[in-house]
Amino acid sequence: MSDRARLIRTAWLAVALLWPVALLNYLDRQMLASMKFSVMGDIASIETDANWGFMLGQFKWVYAFLSPLGGLVADRFGRKRTIVASLAAWSAVTYLTGNATTYPELLWTRTLMGFSEAFYIPAALALITDLHAPQTRSRAVGTHQMAIYVGVMLGGFGGYVADSPDLGWRFAFHVAGAVGVLYALPLAFMLREPARALSGADTAAPGAGTRDTTSPATAVASGDPPARQGALADLRELLTSPPFLLLVACFTLPALAGWIVRDWMPAILKEQFGIGQGAAGVSASLWWNIAAIVGVMLGGWLADRWSRVSDRGRVLTGALGIALIVPAMFGVGNAGSLLVAVLFLMLFGLGWGLFDCNNMPILCQIARPQLRATGYGLMNFVSIGCGGLADWGFGVMRDAKLPLNGIFAIFASLALVAVGLMLCIRPRTR
Repeated sequence: MSDRARLIRTAWLAVALLWPVALLNYLDRQMLASMKFSVMGDIASIETDANWGFMLGQFKWVYAFLSPLGGLVADRFGRKRTIVASLAAWSAVTYLTGNATTYPELLWTRTLMGFSEAFYIPAALALITDLHAPQTRSRAVGTHQMAIYVGVMLGGFGGYVADSPDLGWRFAFHVAGAVGVLYALPLAFMLREPARALSGADTAAPGAGTRDTTSPATAVASGDPPARQGALADLRELLTSPPFLLLVACFTLPALAGWIVRDWMPAILKEQFGIGQGAAGVSASLWWNIAAIVGVMLGGWLADRWSRVSDRGRVLTGALGIALIVPAMFGVGNAGSLLVAVLFLMLFGLGWGLFDCNNMPILCQIARPQLRATGYGLMNFVSIGCGGLADWGFGVMRDAKLPLNGIFAIFASLALVAVGLMLCIRPRTR
């Protein structure tokens, strides 16, 4: 086998090995959303939607606060170690979630869950982009993100598990935690991490040298600092980069709508259309995530091809995805039937897929390889921190009986702003 073929095989094997980890990370989040009525019925001290929203937000605030640290750890101590440790911690906390009996205990488990998951995504996406050349980068990230959508879909069936008298919501968390423990050991042995270059070059994999690649000569000419510098200098380099700040905003604003769809849609469909908890969970998660899988396949292919002729190919693909989210949110908020709501959710999923598979590849056009996990951690810090506020605020607005279409219009408008900001991003060119 040639060196090139071996590197390509290693790059795609990493995606395959990380797939179950991404799936598990999002499985527990959607299970909790799908089991809302069972959990609140079992843990009476939750009491209100505002408390439920605060609990969802608690996870996100911890996750957000620690995401930059997770990125720094991955950049400095290795992506593989960070990923395996994150999975082990996630498994233990997921199992403990099934033992919570009071609202404070549930808050603590979500706090610990935010801690464990904050170290995974920045490390995983940085590892994938380390291994993949620009020609396959969006497709590789998109393939990884598909696992997230499958995890959300499987979590959507949690309502049926929770309603089963022989199983229940606690059983689902115990099983998920056990699966994570069993997978951590083979992952530790099989996952490989490349030796990264000490220059500012993008030398991740064979085939480098396309339009969105920074060569060593370019790094020197553009005044890039040395690859290894202090953590504060790393942060300063990112936080003083206008394209990076624009990307953070574009990553955050559509994600607010995404968190509402993931965390609140099962309860909304149940209340709006009078269906059971199981049917609501599936309707709220299955179809739009199938559409999202189509979106990442289309978005990865389109962005990889578009980037061959334009440095802004990935940016424009992401902007197209966000543009589809805008009418989808307006439509969901005004749907008069379950079918119409599901159709608009599918439009949301298609747009989300186009957007989601290109954020890390766009970051690769902005930040040096040694800063990618840190950069994505900062993006998570802002995006998910605001997502926690969105979850809590949504619960408060629901308790205040504000009209659903007005609430969704707010999130649609924020996504519209993100379209304009995305179009302002100018990636680094050779």
